[in-house]
Amino acid sequence: MNGYFRLVHESDKTSLKLIPPTDGGKPVEITDVTEYLALKDIIYDKNVLYKAIETMEDKEKTVLLENRQTLKERECYKFTLTKDYMHAYVRFYAPSVGGEEMTPQELIKDLTAKGIQHGIRQDNIGAFFAKRNYCEDILVAEGTEPVQGSDARIEYFFNTDRKAKPTLKEDGSVDFFQLNVIQHCNKGDVLARLIPAVEGKYGMNLVGGRLKPADVRQAKLKYGNNIEISEDGLTLTSMVNGHVELIEDTVFVSDVLVVENVDNSTGNIECEGSVQVNGNVCTNFQVKAKGNIVVKGVVEGALLEAGNNIIIARGMNGMGRGALKAEENIISKFLENVNAQAKGYVASDSILHSQVSAGTEINVDGKRGFIIGGRVSAVKSINVKTLGSAMGADTVVEVGTDPRLNAKAQELQKLIDSENAALKEAYGVLTDAKQKMAKGIKMTPEQIQHVQKLAAAIKTKTELIKNYNAQLDALLGQSRSRDGASVVVRESVYPGTVISIGGASMTVQKEAQYCRFIKSQGDVKLTGI
Repeated sequence: MNGYFRLVHESDKTSLKLIPPTDGGKPVEITDVTEYLALKDIIYDKNVLYKAIETMEDKEKTVLLENRQTLKERECYKFTLTKDYMHAYVRFYAPSVGGEEMTPQELIKDLTAKGIQHGIRQDNIGAFFAKRNYCEDILVAEGTEPVQGSDARIEYFFNTDRKAKPTLKEDGSVDFFQLNVIQHCNKGDVLARLIPAVEGKYGMNLVGGRLKPADVRQAKLKYGNNIEISEDGLTLTSMVNGHVELIEDTVFVSDVLVVENVDNSTGNIECEGSVQVNGNVCTNFQVKAKGNIVVKGVVEGALLEAGNNIIIARGMNGMGRGALKAEENIISKFLENVNAQAKGYVASDSILHSQVSAGTEINVDGKRGFIIGGRVSAVKSINVKTLGSAMGADTVVEVGTDPRLNAKAQELQKLIDSENAALKEAYGVLTDAKQKMAKGIKMTPEQIQHVQKLAAAIKTKTELIKNYNAQLDALLGQSRSRDGASVVVRESVYPGTVISIGGASMTVQKEAQYCRFIKSQGDVKLTGI
């Protein structure tokens, strides 16, 4: 039990009895005592009272307050209501010696009079009156919190990650047939299911105010052709055999165009979906697809453009004319004499005398794992086993900058230079006209009209140059060196190889093994793996 206090009334004086706590209860607090005495308008000596409370041990103590008789006090309480009207507390104080005690019914009647309409805790009230523990905040009323609902969500029954990478075998070679890039589906397959939103329930505060739960987010299944939606609008099912993709928040199923070879029998191919070539793509032919391009054979000097991934199981010899362009990733057994561009990553077992760029990384660390000759660029990293050649083939690898952004920046700079030249010429004509007018030389109406048009053109070009410069600054900011860009060589790098990182370059002077190239303090540095 907590320590507490009670008034003692005699014929000629009023005292305060201090009762110590028992069984680990809290001791008497000076603030409780002073608040209570102020409430009852009882005069007392602060120093005497403070000292008495501070020197209390485990025995009762009586402190003289006034040399006059006062009226006996009933049991009472201090009422506290939280600002959100969700919790009400009372703190009981003992009656005077011989004074009356309150009843549970009296307290409940008081709470109702104070506006408490909901949430009265009969259990806590009953517990106090069964065993009075004074100077303790008792929760006598508690509001009902609103029950929050749950947002609608959609379950997809296919892999929605479009950044699959090839699987490395135990011997270090790449398994180009276990990619799971194309998500095949069969007629009747369930593709997605909508789990509807669950609305929340209102709560109520102590004074009867309703508390609204948070709004829940609704959702709707979005889908394209070749898909059937159930009558209740909760399930999507494929109507054809094909492949399924999630683009933004819409499910698409498209048929995959399958051909044996791309040659004279097919001509060039353009497809809205994906293309699968079971054989080879021959020289001078083109394959363009908005989805993936998968070639199970080899690609010769051909052009392949994909809206997603390009996968060549047996590799490509571009013969100096072949090109690959993928909006996502390029995966090929080998790349030789090829110009390849991927906005995602490039993975290959070897790259030979090719121009290859990737928006993220280039991995050439399979069983053969070499880059020899040409120029290989990636924004984040290049990982390779062998870099360069003991025969001295010109090999350049570059990380830390985006070549596409640099190209755009160069185009913008050319536009700025052109507009500045035109602006300079216009200013010259305008200055000449002003000088003639200052000398009193009259101008024809046509000349005046031309000067006015020239002044308007100067204003337009100035704004245009300002806009171009803003775009250029933004591009240059994006194309600056990425932190952490690196070239990792897991076996050997040969002399003559050029390493460029974020604009800084170095030429390897002597063979090194198991090393990493990074940019540090403005220079390219060689470190261990």
